[in-house]
Amino acid sequence: MQPTYYDVNLGSNDRNSEILLYADHTEKSEFYNASSLTFSNGNAPENFAVWMMTPNYTVIRSSGVSSVQREAVQSLGRPFIRMCPTIGAIANTFADKTNDSRYDGTFTTVYRGNWNKAGITTPTLNNANGLPVAPGGAILSFLNAENPAIVYAAGNGPEGGAVGAGVIAGRSDFVIAPSGISRIFYPGLWKLGTYRTDNGTGLGSPNGASTRPYNIAKLSELYLIAAEANVMGAAPQGGKSARELVNVLRARAGKWRFDNGGNVAKSADNSAAMTAATPAVIDINYILAERSREYFGEGYRWYDLIRTQKWTELSSSYQICGPAYGNHTPLTVARDIKAYHYLRPIPQVQFDAMIMTASEKAAYQNPGY
Repeated sequence: MQPTYYDVNLGSNDRNSEILLYADHTEKSEFYNASSLTFSNGNAPENFAVWMMTPNYTVIRSSGVSSVQREAVQSLGRPFIRMCPTIGAIANTFADKTNDSRYDGTFTTVYRGNWNKAGITTPTLNNANGLPVAPGGAILSFLNAENPAIVYAAGNGPEGGAVGAGVIAGRSDFVIAPSGISRIFYPGLWKLGTYRTDNGTGLGSPNGASTRPYNIAKLSELYLIAAEANVMGAAPQGGKSARELVNVLRARAGKWRFDNGGNVAKSADNSAAMTAATPAVIDINYILAERSREYFGEGYRWYDLIRTQKWTELSSSYQICGPAYGNHTPLTVARDIKAYHYLRPIPQVQFDAMIMTASEKAAYQNPGY
């Protein structure tokens, strides 16, 4: 396994020893990449997964300028604004943002100025509280915890960076607390973000589909599969209890070598604190939470909840703020999950290819559809 969680997802470290299977892409050839290297319309077999959870950070304004330009780098990329993390995921699943490196290694939590790469020569722009920020400086930050000192903008004017963000006295970056993330503005998905080596000194080609491999299976998952089997009744080998298996990953998660939010090298080993915090008795809900911390945004969650029959229990409601810039009041949204939803409908195209009578097809379809 990789020494840190950061290393697993770092673009320059793709195709590392922890990855057991991936669907590959390349920036060297459009033919072998199976898509254009400069633009995309979001069709298979392109890799555009990260677009889905990238907010439109280009709306942010500093001194009236788009201070965070669309760029082909891992923390930015093409915004598509289709999905967002829930408040519960940010506040509860990733509750420990100090010891556990997986929040920092999953999300883009700080949007930094890059207007210079777009040919804008202004050395500094006025940002939150009218304070100057230079390229590379924090323009907007998602805070790790609630802060009563935040004053959110009344609208989308300059005082909120045009995205309705908040300010804290003395800080030059706009801020949003965990309870203030919304359907329109939220932490992006750093772990799957764009990685290119052909940007030069500019913004590169951020509209192309990702040329990174899409990871399908990781060695780390085998630990959680074994832990889940243990919880479900399998007899573990000595030293391989559910807690011991989970703690292999939690110990690794406690090791830092880089702080994405701070954009600075960080040498810290919080493994002891991480493993000590693991419950003495592991249940399936804890394993599911660990899977979320390891694989958030990678397409596992629905299948995990269906497999363990936990979808209704764990996902019948969630909290998120509204769909407009400046919405920072959490709303509770209920899901009406029916028993038959645990199976998806058999597609019509499959029925169209089957030589069966209408009654036979009706009987063949999953119940409820």
